[in-house]
Amino acid sequence: MAYMPITNTPRTAMIDDAPLISRTLARAFDDDPMMRWFFPDDASRAAGLNRYFATLFTRQYAHHSVCERTGAAAAFWVPPEAGAKAVPDAETIQELREILGDRAPLLRDAVETAAAHAPEEPHWYLAVIGVDPAGQGQGHGAALLRSGLAKADAAGLPACLESSKPSNLPFYQHFGFTVQDELRLPGGGPTLWAMRRAPRRPARA
Repeated sequence: MAYMPITNTPRTAMIDDAPLISRTLARAFDDDPMMRWFFPDDASRAAGLNRYFATLFTRQYAHHSVCERTGAAAAFWVPPEAGAKAVPDAETIQELREILGDRAPLLRDAVETAAAHAPEEPHWYLAVIGVDPAGQGQGHGAALLRSGLAKADAAGLPACLESSKPSNLPFYQHFGFTVQDELRLPGGGPTLWAMRRAPRRPARA
């Protein structure tokens, strides 16, 4: 049987892609400090992350955001006009509480901390991006990041994100992001680095 490479070409993520996307992001975020804060138990973390990302994608981002994937990565971008709609509704919040159990208040604290420091200017927000460790180093994350940044640049708008993994900062800085603030989550939680990238003039064809 011929070997079929996993393509790193971005494509629109559909609801039917939810199982693939949730597995991919669960693997990608297994060592993320904030996800380990939410899901501290090693034995149950994979299952919890899978349900967490499946819920966020199917109930929230798939309907109100720009969701793209490759064969080993996924990214959710929120354009400025969708900011209010991308906020989880009551049923989504309840489902996330059930997934997180007694750790649910930590998610609330993280969301409130990030929201309090969110830029007021219109911007494209990178809510989630993750690459399956088996596909790292093959350009999957870079392809998804470039795709979203091209949309922000076409609109003449900055792009913003938060990262809780310090080793990812150089990756984002390579694409023009700079650290704007360091946010310490309450209750002994990890640090979030708020980052921003100024819009660039799209390259001429």
